[in-house]
This record gives sequence, structure tokens and C-alpha cells, in this order.
Amino acid sequence: MTDVRHTADDLGVLSTLFRSEQGGHEQVVLCQDRDSGLKAVIAIHSTALGPALGGTRFHAYASDEEAVLDALNLARGMSYKNALAGLDHGGGKAVIIGDPDLIKSEELLLAYGRFVASLGGRYVTACDVGTYVADMDVVSRECQWATGRSPDNGGAGDSSVLTAFGVFQGMRASAQHLWGDPTLRGRRVGIAGVGKVGHHLVEHLLEDGAEVVITDVRQESIDRVQAKHPQVMAVPHTDALIRTEGLDIYAPCALGGALDDATVPVLTAKVVCGAANNQLAHPGVEKDIADRGILYAPDYVVNSGGVIQVADELHGFDFDRAKAKATKIFDTTLAIFDRAKADGIPPAAAADRLAEQRMAEARARGTV
Repeated sequence: MTDVRHTADDLGVLSTLFRSEQGGHEQVVLCQDRDSGLKAVIAIHSTALGPALGGTRFHAYASDEEAVLDALNLARGMSYKNALAGLDHGGGKAVIIGDPDLIKSEELLLAYGRFVASLGGRYVTACDVGTYVADMDVVSRECQWATGRSPDNGGAGDSSVLTAFGVFQGMRASAQHLWGDPTLRGRRVGIAGVGKVGHHLVEHLLEDGAEVVITDVRQESIDRVQAKHPQVMAVPHTDALIRTEGLDIYAPCALGGALDDATVPVLTAKVVCGAANNQLAHPGVEKDIADRGILYAPDYVVNSGGVIQVADELHGFDFDRAKAKATKIFDTTLAIFDRAKADGIPPAAAADRLAEQRMAEARARGTV
């Protein structure tokens, strides 16, 4: 969806929730367990299409208010993502406040699982930044509504596999729309962030014949990719990556806000298509991108492979079935580009309209 995130400085949490145009969330739960040190926020934006589904982010926020606002923004984004992924799920998201390297424990995750369980299935959780398959295995001991578990515990495993596959489908659709051929062969693709998702994306691109340039704040992530694929070039930071000459596609695959007033004017790529959530730093960035003639594949559309994977887990996971559904990201992305062209609007706005249409139709049928 078009990113219209607020900060704790420009809107209070309650104003965002109750009075902002971007509010309208159904439920926000503040969770605390003093014994384990758990402080968490669970935000449910919409259940128009079904139980809210979205991951748990574990992060050291600068303030509790920032954590709540992040949960609100992420939950709203999940409503749009799930709608366009064709899932019978609304949008929700949770954040656990704190540095996972310092405070994550079995006791804390079990306490968190009890809070998720208390919602009785209105919210289904999964992995996100700072949480992993092993963590969901622990959460699931207290809660039946935890997905992204290990195969040994009845789960689908690492959802980044299909997230990367879906982004690759979005890139193929972008290539089809812009160059008339759904292949990345001979194209130069720059990936910012080769962690959970990014390193899988490298594999898809190389197999398709693309030239890949990478960067990451963690040198070990770069080393892992180059040890396996010495032909992959690395640059020292994102600023260098986005200015790389001859770049066809830029793929932001780390944290959000990658497209802002500083980066958009210097982008050399003709396409932006990546796995990061909330790539648009503020309203209007999508128009700036379009005005420069750059094709933007909306993040919440192309990165939906992971949520498709964990949603399938609720029905007895079948990888081939989930991958087949993720393959449709290609068609959805093309449909968004066509709608954008027909309506004379940026692709991000076209994606929002399609998602809102599906949610409105569900509400009209009385699904809620």
C-alpha cells in the first residue's frame, strides 16, 4: 500500500488510531509480562476477509510509542498484502519491544504465545524481522495460531523461501511490462540486503542469467553470498548501489523507508522491485518515482510469497500448492501495472485501489 507512516513526533498513538485517515484498526493489544521482560503490541487492522495474519517483529525501538506506531503501520499493510495475495485473511502485526540478542528467551516467547492465544484466533502470527522458525516453535507450545514453524513441528519452515520467489515473479512481471520479455537475462540487478530473503533472491536471479550487485550492513551476509557465487559484485553501502551505472532493477530487501527524497532523485535503476516492507518513506514518493520514469512494483504485492506460505500452513502445508499460488504474483503485478496505466495513476495507488475493492466487497457481503 502507499506508505503514509506517521512518527511519534507528528501524531500521538491514539490520534493515529482513532482520528488519522490511516487509522481504523479494529483492535490493539498491549502485552506485558514482568517475569520474562516481555513488552509487546499486537495490532489487528482488519478481519474483513478473515482472521488477521501477520508476523511478529522483535526490535529495539527508540520508544514505546514508536513501537505502537510501527505495529499500526505494519498491520494496515498486511490487510492490503493479504487482500491482493488472494488470501482469506485480514491484516495484523505484532512487535516485541527490545533487542532480541539481549532479551529473547524461552520464557518470553511462551508468555507472548499466551497473549496471542488469548485473542482466540482473531490474530495468526508468524516470523518477521528478529524472529525465526525456532521462535515460532516455542510460541506454538502456548498457541495454536502460530505459523512459520519447523517441519518437525508441523510447519512450513522458513517463509523467506517463497518471499524471494514472489519478488522474483514481480521482477519478471516488471521486465514483461517494461521490456516485453519476462526474463532477467542480461539485466543488472542491485540488491540491498542479502539476509533472510535477499540471498534466496540472488539464487533466482543468477539462475535466470542476471548480473547481480549486492550490499549489506553485515559483512558476513556478503561473504556468504560471494563464497558461493564469486561472480556477484559487492559495493560498500546502499548509496553506492543506487548510483551504480547500468543498473536495471533496484531491490530493497532490508528495512523500510528505502525510497525517500534523498534516494529517488539519484536512482539509476529503471525498476524498483524488492522484498522490504513499507519502502515508500512518505506520501508522494510514489509520484516522484513515476515522474522520473521509474517503474515501481508495490512492495506488499511482490513480497507476499511468505504470507502465502504461512497461510497454507494452516491447512496442512503443501509446498507445491503454496508455490503455485505465489507464482500468481506475476499476474497480479501485471494487472496492477495495467490498472495504473488505465487510470493514469502510480502503481502503488492502483494496488491500493484493488486491495480496497476486495476488502469493501467482503464487508458488503457481511463477512465481518
